[in-house]
Parts: sequence; C-alpha cells; structure tokens
Amino acid sequence: MSTHHTPLYRDTPLILSVSGVTKAFDGFKAIDDLNFYLEEGELRTIIGPNGAGKSTFMDIITGRTRPDVGSVTMHEKDGRDYNLAKLREFEINRRGIGRKFQTPSIYKSHTVYDNLLLSLNRSRGILGTLFYKLNSEDEDKINEVLKIINLSDAKSVPAGLLSHGQKQWLEIGMLLAQEPKLLLVDEPAAGMTPAERERTVEILREVSQARSVVVIEHDMEFVRNLDCRVTVMHEGSVLAEGFIDHVVNNSEV
Repeated sequence: MSTHHTPLYRDTPLILSVSGVTKAFDGFKAIDDLNFYLEEGELRTIIGPNGAGKSTFMDIITGRTRPDVGSVTMHEKDGRDYNLAKLREFEINRRGIGRKFQTPSIYKSHTVYDNLLLSLNRSRGILGTLFYKLNSEDEDKINEVLKIINLSDAKSVPAGLLSHGQKQWLEIGMLLAQEPKLLLVDEPAAGMTPAERERTVEILREVSQARSVVVIEHDMEFVRNLDCRVTVMHEGSVLAEGFIDHVVNNSEV
C-alpha cells in the first residue's frame, strides 16, 4: 500500500497540505513521513491508538513543534500559500488556525458572555476589552456564537459554574469568536454525558459549515455520528483514510 495519500476530491481547494513530515524526539520518530491533505470547509476526524502521533501532529500544525523534514502549508483563498513550519505559534494563530485542548481553558470568574467578549478577534488588551463599549456587530457575533454552542440561556452564568460539557462548548465558542479558518479540536467527547456528546456532534457539524475542522477522538460512536472522513494514524503516519465503515473494515486497521 502506498504511503502517499493524495486528496480524494480534486474539485475542492485544499486549506492544508502536510507532505513528508517527520519529527523525532531522542531518536524516536513520533511522526514518520506523514502526508495529510484537508479540504476547504471539510470536517475530518483523526483516530489511532495512544502514541500514534496525533498530538504531535497537532503541535506541528500549530507551531508548538517544528518538523525535522517535510512541509506544512496553509493555502489561503486568495491563492497565497504559507509555510507554517517557518512561522511562530502566534503567527500561525493569526493566520486563522485555532486549537482546543482536552482541558478547557476559560476565565472561570467571568460570565459566559464575557468569556466570548474577551476572545473576540480584536486588537485590545484584557482591560481595554472589559471597558470596551460593545458595538452591534460584536454583539451580533457573540449572540451568534452563543446560539451555535447551545449556551444562549447561560450567557450571564459565571463560566466556572458550567457543567463539564458546557465548558467544552464555551471553549469552542471562544475559538469561534476569533474567527478561525481551521479549527483543531482535541477529544471533545471525553467526560461528557451521552446528551452532551450528542449535542457536541451537532455543534461541530454546524461549526464546520463555515470553516475546516479537524477532530481528534477516541470515542468511536462519536466519530461515527460525526459522519465525515476519518484518518487513521499509526506509528506517526497515515494508515488508512475514508469513511468510518470503510476504515473499520480495513484489515490493517
């Protein structure tokens, strides 16, 4: 089986191309000649055992870790390409790549609404934001995000009082407020109730209407419900790719 997986659908432009990327730590190849292509507006899940290199892969895309070899390219709609391997973390974030880690990082003593206000894609410091007079455009943006993340009724609740699932939604909302083009979400279903998991599937599917989303997940039921293309990672490279039934029936997987 060839190790190079080319994109399946040529008619949709790509937003991200990862080609021949290798990353070793003390001689151990965490990522080994990895090739990965993501289309504009695509929702994709990445699955694989612990140690398959999923988190290192996210670290490489977001600039926390630099690859030893290979290229990581973000393709802009205006035709410009950016080599993410040459940019620093904050520069990659500014290019429109947002990442949600497993543990939510929210401002617990602030309300849900203020958490979103603090996250808006505006150039102000924290103080400037808190004393900032909201314009209607920003207010619309926050209300739109509240609706997507299912927290409109909880907007004046301090974030620290939310349930685990709601905190995860709020953090997804905080990233949405920054208007990312590509959102990386790490194990969103972990620790959620079945009802919260169901709602999270809906949230991620809605979020992916307007941007590309990559979800790392262990919960196969959750992956199946997302109903999107799946990339299986193993020992730092792509083992298989396709829809869940195709992937599950692959003997190598």
